[in-house]
Amino acid sequence: QVQLVESGGGLVQPGGSLRLSCATSGRIFSLNAMGWYRQAPGKQRELVATITSGGTTNYADSVKGRFTISRDVAKNTAYLQMDSLKPEDTAVYYCNADLRREWYNNWATVWGQGTQVTVSS
Repeated sequence: QVQLVESGGGLVQPGGSLRLSCATSGRIFSLNAMGWYRQAPGKQRELVATITSGGTTNYADSVKGRFTISRDVAKNTAYLQMDSLKPEDTAVYYCNADLRREWYNNWATVWGQGTQVTVSS
């Protein structure tokens, strides 16, 4: 069974930086887009950034110019570099991936368990 495991969250002061990682485990036949989402207390989960297998990126307006998504295709791992963090970036950050486990499987979206990011002085 494929799993996604996020890491790199924590407590950081406003203006600081964090780098999140999303590692995959288990057999993957094909991996397409990967993405980062976040959910703050009392709010709906929202898109942060996505990256396709070809490297095309997309960002929420609220993080453009501050966050950078990247991926290591060989390792099936995605990253989110977060700079100039603000208190409103505080949330649980989740990664997801569109993948096929075997050639005969349909595409499926798999989610990680999330990692907490808290921006506070």
